[in-house]
Amino acid sequence: MTKNKIKSGVFSVGALDPDRKLFDEIIPLPKGTSYNSYLVQGSNKIALIDTVDTTKTDTLIANLNGVKKIDYIVANHAEQDHSGSIPAILKIHPKAQVICTEKCKGMLIDMLEINEDKFIIVNDEDTISLGDKTLKFLTTPWVHWPETMTTYLVEDKILFPCDFLGAHVASNKFVKDEKSTYDLAKLYFAGIMMPFRIPIRKNLEKIKTLEIDIIAPSHGEIHGNPNFIIEAYEDWASDNTKKQVLIPYISMHGSTKILVEHVAKSLQKKGIIVNVFNLTESNIGELATSLVDSSGIIFASPAFLAGAHPGVANAAYLINILRPKTKFVSLLGSFEWGENMANQIFDMLKLVKAERIPPLIIKGVPKKQDNNKIDEFVKIIAEKCIGGK
Repeated sequence: MTKNKIKSGVFSVGALDPDRKLFDEIIPLPKGTSYNSYLVQGSNKIALIDTVDTTKTDTLIANLNGVKKIDYIVANHAEQDHSGSIPAILKIHPKAQVICTEKCKGMLIDMLEINEDKFIIVNDEDTISLGDKTLKFLTTPWVHWPETMTTYLVEDKILFPCDFLGAHVASNKFVKDEKSTYDLAKLYFAGIMMPFRIPIRKNLEKIKTLEIDIIAPSHGEIHGNPNFIIEAYEDWASDNTKKQVLIPYISMHGSTKILVEHVAKSLQKKGIIVNVFNLTESNIGELATSLVDSSGIIFASPAFLAGAHPGVANAAYLINILRPKTKFVSLLGSFEWGENMANQIFDMLKLVKAERIPPLIIKGVPKKQDNNKIDEFVKIIAEKCIGGK
């Protein structure tokens, strides 16, 4: 068995995927990812906590070579990057039973066609003994699916939260200097967890009742300093924002770009952080990460057949489903014969519970006579941003 020891009788046996470039065919993976699986060997029973993506099943099987029996397969989460290899493990260990929530059971039957008699259903705070080690199960729904649970190894004080508190990086090493993984963890939160900030707060409170020495997620590095990642999530999931504005824009002939640059520089002079994203060049991971702390979003679009540019509309659609905690949204635009872009964009943001600031739309290229309107817009945005705590 190829194994990385975490504690006595606890091993990391998952797989790295450094070459994967996208997750869910949309989320950029600048440093690949990992599918972490953990073997827990008790004095009487052996449990495998989560499996790996089907593309790495052979790696998991190789890492488990020499393990004569697996009694339990814990499925914290039904998504296939963690559950996909369960059928293969059941073929090798046909007496193993799958431990999961009732809702997870239904999903696993639907997606993987696992026989119904293979399941053990657990509820919140149920336990299963492995002999000298005890697994405790906590229901932690909506991190980021409704069926998710977290497994706690009582005697060793290890939390196995699956996707919760993870990061996309092709590493499953044990780390205590969390600063090196902060940005990747934030990128992961932004692209996957941000829509579920409210349930995340509740689930953080639940796991904080436990004494935790190690957090071993199913993506990324193992946290030897649990407070670091928990405190980061508390910040990201809170309603607090920074004096920061995000401007996603597209400019076809330069007029919108001039407007964006004018507004951005004016806001920066007022001490506001401005993240400008040219949507034809920026990746959505960077865009999503900027959303985590931004007080406001100012879309910027040229008129495109009397409405918003499709690229800006696409960004609005994405931001709507990510549901950031931003306090206000607005729009900059340049038009000649059609100026309905603001209504279109605002209508696409029904899930974003933010104040709508009247847009600033200029006819043609911005001119000197437009400066007063631009300055007034900047003043309103700055006041909203500075007061957006």
